[in-house]
Formats: sequence, structure tokens, C-alpha cells
Amino acid sequence: MRTHLCGEINEQLADQSVVLCGWVGRRRDLGGLIFIGLRDHAGTVQIVVEPDSPAFGDAESLRQEYCVRISGTVRMRPESQWNESMATGKIEIVADRVELLNASAPMPLMMTDEDGEEIRLKYRYLDLRRPRMQNNLRTRARMYRAIRNSLDRMGFTELETPILTKATPEGARDYLVPSRVHAGQYFALPQSPQLFKQLLMMSGMDRYYQIARCFRDEDLRADRQPEFTQLDIEMAFVDEQGVQDCAESLIREVFRETLDVKLPESFPRITWHDAMDRYGSDKPDLRIPMKLVSVDEHVAHIEFRVFSGPANDDDSRVAVLRVPGGAELSRKQIDEYTKYVGRHGARGLAWIKVNDSEAGLEGLQSPVTKFLDDKAWQGIATASGAESGDILFFGSGDWFTVSNFMGQLLVKVGRDRGLVGEGWMPLWVNQFPMFEWDEDRGRFMAMHHPFTAPVVADYEALLANPGKALSKGYDMVLNGAEIGGGSIRVHKPEMQQAVFQLLGIDEEEAELKFGFLLEALKYGCPPHGGIAFGLDRIAALMSGEDSIRDVIAFPKTTTAQCLLTSAPSPIPDEQVAELHIRNL
Repeated sequence: MRTHLCGEINEQLADQSVVLCGWVGRRRDLGGLIFIGLRDHAGTVQIVVEPDSPAFGDAESLRQEYCVRISGTVRMRPESQWNESMATGKIEIVADRVELLNASAPMPLMMTDEDGEEIRLKYRYLDLRRPRMQNNLRTRARMYRAIRNSLDRMGFTELETPILTKATPEGARDYLVPSRVHAGQYFALPQSPQLFKQLLMMSGMDRYYQIARCFRDEDLRADRQPEFTQLDIEMAFVDEQGVQDCAESLIREVFRETLDVKLPESFPRITWHDAMDRYGSDKPDLRIPMKLVSVDEHVAHIEFRVFSGPANDDDSRVAVLRVPGGAELSRKQIDEYTKYVGRHGARGLAWIKVNDSEAGLEGLQSPVTKFLDDKAWQGIATASGAESGDILFFGSGDWFTVSNFMGQLLVKVGRDRGLVGEGWMPLWVNQFPMFEWDEDRGRFMAMHHPFTAPVVADYEALLANPGKALSKGYDMVLNGAEIGGGSIRVHKPEMQQAVFQLLGIDEEEAELKFGFLLEALKYGCPPHGGIAFGLDRIAALMSGEDSIRDVIAFPKTTTAQCLLTSAPSPIPDEQVAELHIRNL
């Protein structure tokens, strides 16, 4: 039906006849000349219909988003009319025929960024006609192609694992599927292919990958969906360094092939503890040139208990964030930041404006300077690198709580003040705690998942001191977003039983839910590990989008609904009865 794509027409085709198909993006009638912006997935080209053209009458009837077929001759525009913002901006098509393929009803949305998300999701097929959305999905497709090419070259085998599987006891809620054949029993949709990929390593497949659909019934945010896509990778006979080297090589190639971006040859590494201590986050954004500094030793002796109390407690800290040039902040802005950290657990936010760094205490402006002596201030100033014109924010209290809210403040201030640098800053975060204590449940929870191996090789040593145990887990972080997480797995049954015991999973429950895994571990299971990358999140980063919904063709809303198809929806009672359940 067509000889070329709209976005492919250029000056090399001048004076040639072409046939194009697409949608009318804009139509203008200027004193007898009709101009049409004809759009397809490759781009937009300007169509000119002259008054003496046999196509003029047909062109007069066109409206926005009519689907048409147009034939004509490519003509160079006068140089004064070149549109450098368009790939086709130096030419136009003089139409000799306009054929209406299908008319369009009046558009229910403007097809711009001003459309609300609900209307965009209800009419997603129209929203996807926009160049921005087309580019996002094509970027994602290039990413998939680069992933497969890279992993194939590294000797990985692409395999599929079941979608209908067994419910798991950890993590988010499962989506359950009632069985018609086995009354009263249920499948679960997989939250990840975790156990199956471990079984593949036991089978000797050695290197596996899968672009896998996963499902989690959890509360949603901009970077969460009930169904999502991850790149799942598992390798046998590897340690942490082996998995990370392979993952780095993959990500470098994917960014090079997809975006023509060169990432560093080696990604920096930082432990979880150091990441929390310096950045207040286990996914630090290294583009922001600020760090947290602990000043416990400098304020431990002062009488101000808000500082000295935590400074003398091994489980607490006093952290300082230096904001270059921040002394210009108004009291109103400081109060807004105080309210902000309050939402993340802070009881308050102390601050000091450094008006003159050479004048000692006399050069400071703050309600707390009256509690400081020269020794304390000199220690704080040296540790933080304070200079004239800066502001220092202080957080004090429980180590984790302070690290968290000060980390949130670091990111917010960095963004508010335009301190976020350009480019891509990847890193690894290693040595996560093996467990975290859940006060509500009164037991340990796995920081990663129950199949992550501890650093200690002896299960008795793990049982003796679980609160201090470190794991062989690792996350890849890019520009403040965790894009991949993985670990070396437990490969001995005694260690797996010990982990289950610490998580409150007794032998009977472990056998019921993970018996097949424990059985497989008995038969010469090799050391193995892997990583999973969140492809929706990576695609959003690559496309410059804040929400993963803008890189998914047909996403759900924040309430896990599909507005396009009105799912979820009721089903007839007779269909429900076949599944041995009943409607409420």
C-alpha cells in the first residue's frame, strides 16, 4: 500500500513519486493551500495539497486522526522554510491523490502530555500513537534485542519456567488461580522464577536466562505494577565477583547498543553499611555531590542531649549534611525541609548557616550554636568541609532512622537546588545484612529472600549470631534506582534448613512449601548464583520517564485496574461454580 515511511522521506528523494500511509496529525487550510502533517511510526512529513490538485476536494474533508493513503511528489522546501526540528523538515510532498482509509470519531483526548493519566490509559491505543510513547516502546524493544544478543554471546541458554506454580510464603501476596480439576486447590502466579532457576543449575544447564513475566499482589507506586517484566539470570560454579562481572558486561553492552552510551569499564562497589552511612540509602545517586558525615566524636562531650545522647550510643548517630551555598535558604524553606524529614521518621531538623567560616562560632547563625563550644564546632567544620555560604543540616537518633531521613533529605535538596549531575552513574551495593528484625511479627525476615547464602560458611555460626550476619547479596544501582538484585544462593541442605529456622519456618512447613528444593539440594547441587534486572525500570530510565507505566504498552493503574478493558471484572456464577468457589 505504501512505498516509503513518513519519517524516511528526505532530500535524496526529491522529484520522486512516493505513496505514504498514516494518520492526519494536523490540517491547516491557508488561503486555498491545504497543509497536512501526515504521521506514522517512523515520523511526520508535511503534505501540500494545491488548489488545482485532483486531491483537493478529498483533502478538504480530512480531520484529525483520519487514517489516509496519500501519493505525490517529493519537493524541496525553500531554504527559508526548512524545519530543523523535523527529520523531514527540508522537504514536502505535493499530493496528487488523497484516499480516505478510515475516518475517525472526534478524539476523546488531546494526545499531548496535558492529558490526564486516566483518560490516557482508557484510550491507550490512541495514546500510543504519540511519538513519545512510540519511542519509549521502541527503546524497550532495542533493549530486549541487545540483552539477547549479549547473553547469547556469553553462552547463556534462554529457557522458560512455569507461570502456574506453587504459592510462596515470603514477600508480597501471590495472585492465586483456582484449579477447576483439583477442587479447593490453587496455583499461584510467580513472583519470580527463583526456585526454578536454581533447579536448572542443579540440572547442569550452567547458564540460564529468561525475560520473565512476574506477578505481585501489592500496593502500587510509580515504579510498581502488579505484573512486571524482569531479566532473570542464573549461573553455576560462580562467586559474587563472577556474577557481577557478567552483569556489568551485559549492562554496558545493552546501554551501548540501545542508547549509544558508554558506561564505565568497572562499576564502583560499596557495602550496604557504608552506603547507608554516607548516603542514607542502599541505592545512592552518585550524581548528587553530597554525602552524610557522622560527627559523633565531636559532639559527644557537649551538654546538648539531642546531640550528645545519640553520639554516646553505639546504635545511634549524629549525621551532618552540608549543602553548598545553602545559607541563602529562607526560614520558610528550612521549615518545609523539617516537615519533609518528619514524614520519614525525624523528630526535628537542626541547622547551622555558615555566614563566615573564618569567624568561628561568631560566624554562625542557628538556634543550636549556643550549645556548641569551639572544639565541637571545629570538629564539625573540619569533618563536613563547611565553607562560608553553606548550611549544615543535622539529624540525630537511631542509626538507621537518621540515615534514612537524612538520605531522603540529601536527594530532595540535591534535586531542589539543581545539584544532580548529568550522565549515568552505576555502582554495586554489596554485603547486605542477612536478616532484618520485624518488630510486629517478632522474628527475623530475609533482607533479600530465604535462598540467599550468608557470608559465613558454617550454619552453626549463622545460628549463633544471626543479627550480625552478612549475606552474599548484591544490588546494581543506577542514578539512584535499584535496577537489579541478586545473590549467591544456599546450595547445601543444612544451611537452607538453618535459614528457614531463623525465619520461623519449621521443618514441617519447610517440607510442605519447599520440599522439592530441599530434596534437590541433596543430589550434588553446585555453588550457584544470579541476578534479576527490572526491565520496566531500566526502560523508564533509558526513556527519561518517571513512571514505568509510560514504558509499558498496556499498564495497570495505581489501583491495579486496566481501564482499557475494565479488568478485573465480575464473572458469571456458573463459571465461578466450575472453580469450586463462589461469588461474595
